[in-house]
Amino acid sequence: MDAFFFIPVAIMLALVPGPNNFCALNNGIRRGVGVALLATFGRVTAFAIFLTVSAVGLGAMLLASETAFTAVKWVGAVYLFYLGYRAWRSREFHGLELADGVDQAGAGAPVQKRVAALIMQEFLLGITNPKAIMLFAAIFPQFIDAARPAPHQFLVLGILYLCAEFVSSTVYAACGKQIRRFIRTSRGVARLNKATGGFFIGAGALLLAARQ
Repeated sequence: MDAFFFIPVAIMLALVPGPNNFCALNNGIRRGVGVALLATFGRVTAFAIFLTVSAVGLGAMLLASETAFTAVKWVGAVYLFYLGYRAWRSREFHGLELADGVDQAGAGAPVQKRVAALIMQEFLLGITNPKAIMLFAAIFPQFIDAARPAPHQFLVLGILYLCAEFVSSTVYAACGKQIRRFIRTSRGVARLNKATGGFFIGAGALLLAARQ
């Protein structure tokens, strides 16, 4: 195993556009980079579960089960459709005041609840995406040295990949922060909500079309 060569691969894989990265972009627009990074812990937790599953050899079993793959795929697609519908119908722009650093006294608890909800959203997006475990099952073995203990190698590669997810989230959230300046009007907010809804609905459709 050469962890040095895995680092750029991990970052490139983490930067691939997808529901979680779009979520980071959206959180960057609405809440700012800091909150988007906190929400990333939800995604990382989901991926850590997948990495553990792959490390103990259950990944191949899940990939071989068409029923399990289809069930997870449908759950993920339905959740994406739900997020898309809710965003499309929304006429509000929650979080702009927080992203701009304006906070009112006594608002700490509501803010914490909103951050917790964003963390859960990232977790659900990650854990209901069967393509993630396929990625780990296909890519990680390429960097495993069969002559050395596999658990330690999986641990190192897993930590590196999870760190790469934070890098990716930072990039997308920072882009979102820059986009925020162009959507100050009600028309801009409406376009943002429809674009967000359209992306999640489209992602759900692509997930349904995914095959093992």
